Formats: sequence, structure tokens, C-alpha cells
Amino acid sequence: MMADNNNKKASRLVRPPLKWAGSKFQILAEVKRRLPKKATRLVEPFVGSGAVFLNTDYDEYLLNDANRDLINFYLALKEYREEFINYSRQLFIPENNNAASYYLFREIFNKTSDVYLKSALFLYINKHGYNGLCRYNASGGLNVPFGRYKKPYFPEKEMVYFLKRAERAVFTHNDFSETFRQAQSHDVFYCDPPYVTLSGTANFTAYSAGGFGMDEQRKLAELAEKAANQGVPVVISNHYTKFTREVYQNARKYQVKVRRLISCNGGRREMASEVIAVFAAKNRGKIK
Repeated sequence: MMADNNNKKASRLVRPPLKWAGSKFQILAEVKRRLPKKATRLVEPFVGSGAVFLNTDYDEYLLNDANRDLINFYLALKEYREEFINYSRQLFIPENNNAASYYLFREIFNKTSDVYLKSALFLYINKHGYNGLCRYNASGGLNVPFGRYKKPYFPEKEMVYFLKRAERAVFTHNDFSETFRQAQSHDVFYCDPPYVTLSGTANFTAYSAGGFGMDEQRKLAELAEKAANQGVPVVISNHYTKFTREVYQNARKYQVKVRRLISCNGGRREMASEVIAVFAAKNRGKIK
């Protein structure tokens, strides 16, 4: 099935505190349309920026990600609240908006074991680095280049809103398969994994340690089908390729056209096809 998407609704959505490659803003309306309303808890094994979490209204949330720095940022914000917001704001001054300061702070981020400081620097790098990328080298060091923005935005309003919603949420840093093991009968899963390439052949390895290749993509599809067979619906978004058509063959698939967000030349951004795969629940309530 094909769903046209013109991004007009995005301006009315609640934006996350972090810029994030692969944000679900462009297809959020399509994703929400596929999520069952009767579930009590939304589980996201790949929470990313939290765009779906922030724009849905479930009683509970289990939000997981393989990126430890991302989860530590959310935990610091949830625990220290206004104190952490004020602490982070101190980094957003004109004197820190230059390449020398940025690379110094990036070096500190990669070396420090102070999680509180590291979480504030994670926000600084996210807003001052190139295009909101989150990319690591083979040694596990964040290596996003300086973004050269005139005045990086400090997301105080978004952080305050996030705090209100986080009261319903539990944040975890686990492998996605562990998150599936925590499924309960009243859950719905939304999965936004690192996308396969449009060629469907390359592995994605830079987002977090360990990478996310084709074996992991297949494992995710297997877990989704198993959960659905046990009564827990699962919705997955990904690129629409021959590979994803095959691994999601037992799901109902909706094709969505979106504009690629990362490009050196915004005028050359192209439309790409994504798929929303819905593994409908069977025997609802089988999991206790």
C-alpha cells in the first residue's frame, strides 16, 4: 500500500530535545495510524530521539536504546530535571560556538567518566555538531565534525515537555532482543531500527558499538512475528527494499514516500521509500 506524505502536519508535532538523523517526524502520522489504541504500554526497543514517545498518549512507556550516551542523557534529564537543564545551558554561549571549543568539548566527552558532564556535553555536541549526527569511530569515540551554526538552539522548552512525559516512562540500555523478552500482554511495540541501506546489502555500524547488520534485521523480524503470535502487536519502520519485503513477508506492509534528511546539498534531497510493517496480534493476551 502507498501513503503519500507531504510533511504538512510536522509543524504541529511536539519536537524532541535532540536533533536526530532518521527522525520519525515525516512519517509520524502514518506510524501513529498503525499503532493500536487499546494498548496500555508502548515499548520502543530503538527509542532514538523519542519523537513517537512524545507524540503518543499511552499510560506507560518502556524506552530502550543501544546507544548508552543517549539513554544516559535521558536519565540525567529525568533525575536532575531543572538542575540539569540549567547546567547544560551554560555550554550554549557564543564563546563556545567555534571549532576550537567544539573539538575540545568533544575530546572531553570521549575521555570523561563523569556521566552528568558527559550527558550535558552530549546535548552540546548534538546541537553544535554537523546535522545532528550521532556517529562513533571504531574505538567508540564520538567523531561528529563541527557544524558551524550561527546560533545553536538550546531546547529548554522541549526538555521541560520531555520531563512531563518522562514521568510515565522507564528508560533502559539493552540489546533489542532483551527488550522483547520484557513484553507484556497489554503492550504494543514500535521498532525504529537502524535502517538497511537502499541497496539492502551494507551493514550499519557507526550508531552504536556492535553495529546492526542483516543478521540483526532478520532477528528483529523474527522477534516481531513471535511477539505477534503471542498476542503483542509490533510495528516496524525501515527502508522499503527487496530485503525488507522478504523479512517482513508475514506482516501487512505500508509504503511511505519521504524526503531524505541528511544531505550536503538540501536542494538535492531525494524522495525515498520507507515501509511500515505491521505484525498484528494473534491470540491477544496470551503473554502473562
